[in-house]
Amino acid sequence: MSDDIEIDIDGLSERMENALAAMRRDFTTLRTGRASASMLDNVHVEAYGARTPINQVATVNVPEPRMVTVNVWDKTMVEAVDKAIRTSGLGLNPVMDGTILRLPIPELNEERRKEMAKMLGQYAEKAKISVRNVRRDGMDQIKKAKAEGMSEDDMKIWQDEIQDITDAAIKKIDAALEAKQAEIMQV
Repeated sequence: MSDDIEIDIDGLSERMENALAAMRRDFTTLRTGRASASMLDNVHVEAYGARTPINQVATVNVPEPRMVTVNVWDKTMVEAVDKAIRTSGLGLNPVMDGTILRLPIPELNEERRKEMAKMLGQYAEKAKISVRNVRRDGMDQIKKAKAEGMSEDDMKIWQDEIQDITDAAIKKIDAALEAKQAEIMQV
């Protein structure tokens, strides 16, 4: 009766990996003293009555290691893009040159590095919350299976399995956080 009850461990594990991948994407949006086109991924512009990602109204390039250029396609949008970058919290001050915005990447000072390390911690905590939510969903599956006749022994085995993948995902998040914080603090 309980032998055919299965818990979707692969699905839970994949969702936990997705939380880790989302955190890593968030990490790429923080500037580390080097120019990167992905720095502007989370910047949204008020365009045509909607909040639009910057890459849908402009081309973002990295012509040199400490410079990002944003080539705005519609010249009426240049000021909106400028405002979006200035208010994004990235600490960048665009220099307008027609439809091109030049974003010089300043050296990171100690205070800004600590601030960024704190932001990394927030991104990591968000990922951990996502992982714990996936764990809770798995535990809910086990409770449902118990109601359908899963034995106590099987229930314990599945709970341990879910806890193991949760612990592994949290460990990966902590390792990625440590590595990124070290990168920021030593730049």
